[in-house]
Amino acid sequence: MCGIIGLVGRRGYHVNQLLYDGLTVLQHRGQDAAGIMTENNKKFHLRKSNGLVKDVFYKKHMTNLLGSSGIGHVRYPTAGSSSVAEAQPFYVNYPFGISLAHNGNLTNADEVHKLLTNVHRRHVNTTSDSELLLNLLAMELHSRTLNLDINGEIHVDVKTIFSSVHELNNQITGGYACVSLISGFGLLAFRDPNGIRPLVFGSREIDGEKEWIVASESVAIHALGFDVERDVLPGEAIFITSDGKIFTKICADETNHSPCIFEHVYFSRPDSIIDGISVYQARLNQGQRLAERILEEFPEHDIDCVIPVPDSGRYAALQLANTLDVEYREGFVKNRYIGRTFIMPGQAMRMKSVRRKLNAIPHEFNGKNVLLVDDSIVRGTTSEQIVEMAREVGANKVYFASAAPPVRYQNVYGIDMPAVKEFIANGKNIDEICQTIGADKLFYQTLEDLIEVTSIKGQQSWDTSCFNGKYVTGDVTDEYLISLELARNDDAKINNDKPGVTIELHNDE
Repeated sequence: MCGIIGLVGRRGYHVNQLLYDGLTVLQHRGQDAAGIMTENNKKFHLRKSNGLVKDVFYKKHMTNLLGSSGIGHVRYPTAGSSSVAEAQPFYVNYPFGISLAHNGNLTNADEVHKLLTNVHRRHVNTTSDSELLLNLLAMELHSRTLNLDINGEIHVDVKTIFSSVHELNNQITGGYACVSLISGFGLLAFRDPNGIRPLVFGSREIDGEKEWIVASESVAIHALGFDVERDVLPGEAIFITSDGKIFTKICADETNHSPCIFEHVYFSRPDSIIDGISVYQARLNQGQRLAERILEEFPEHDIDCVIPVPDSGRYAALQLANTLDVEYREGFVKNRYIGRTFIMPGQAMRMKSVRRKLNAIPHEFNGKNVLLVDDSIVRGTTSEQIVEMAREVGANKVYFASAAPPVRYQNVYGIDMPAVKEFIANGKNIDEICQTIGADKLFYQTLEDLIEVTSIKGQQSWDTSCFNGKYVTGDVTDEYLISLELARNDDAKINNDKPGVTIELHNDE
């Protein structure tokens, strides 16, 4: 999972600080690398590197990132390596000069790579499918602008840009949301025909001039003082010229709005609204429905208090406690300087980080029957250690509840759930999972309930592939899943993270 942002500001106004601030708001979507590309007088300025936003950008970098338009990216690796060469945005100089940042994953990346290298003789420098997207976009724009003199007065042909995106959509499959700078033209943003990965845009007016923003989540738009216009529709492309004119068009033959439901379970910030649905309200609903199920299965329960696993389990836990009519307590203190364990590469690092990240408050556990609530259970690393921590500080009984169903299948659209063998639910029923994490009882949300309570605005279709193995793009084969697991399991990540030679172009160090 990654976070993207794009901005077109007023003439003569530099958007570098806004991009930086926006990336800090989206930091929860990726902690591996960060990057910003701006355009000033038809010249691109780039800074990207591994690390958190605050560690990648210093004053010397910000003063070089001049321009009234730009894009930014925060990354965590779902494929390939996590070297600095994989950091985004990516850049090609022909045609015009194009930069692109991407959130998601292409399910036909191998075919696209062969097309680009064997047929069109384009050089691909990384294992990132974002670079594939960039080269495909550049190729399509090139084929439609052969007679355009970029050194003369450029008049934007919006039809050319939208037809390029349309053909791009015909050649790729998967989940993707992209922002792109086209030098001398403006900012392009587009979303896959299923709308799997989120994308929203907004605007504000200052001194009679319109400024525009595109981002992965609405919280970044509000935090920077913009008003949300709406979500980018499935298959839609948005083009904003350098002087602030906006054009939109559906650039796909068929669309089927099936957003990733895991955004509402875990990934997105609770203060975001995605596809018209409040993430906060969705998580409250998930907690209430889970409590109703617990009362059906365990009507004579002896739960003394409900304790959330911070942070994303907190909202479901709050409503669950209210519905059960038991006390809600905070029993874990979180170290804010440890990254999200779910998106840390490598099982060993995740295991070490759990106890560094959370510390139990003995008074809240001693002699009590506690119900711990988390948003989901994927590998089970966190759950097992948290149950153990609760017992160490004196809990009498430890029950555990997940606001999401068991994760049993790979996610292929941009979330790091690649290896089925690493899932705690792999080959186990609920009683066996309960025994593995060491809990006295384990409660899961059903998929039917999750869909119902999250569909606040009447959403009809969801990508729920990690729970039921049904992939909305319809092109995911068993062979693909096997190859993905081999390429993206923890052992592969460790090998991919070995240092190597990096080539950087136009990187303002």
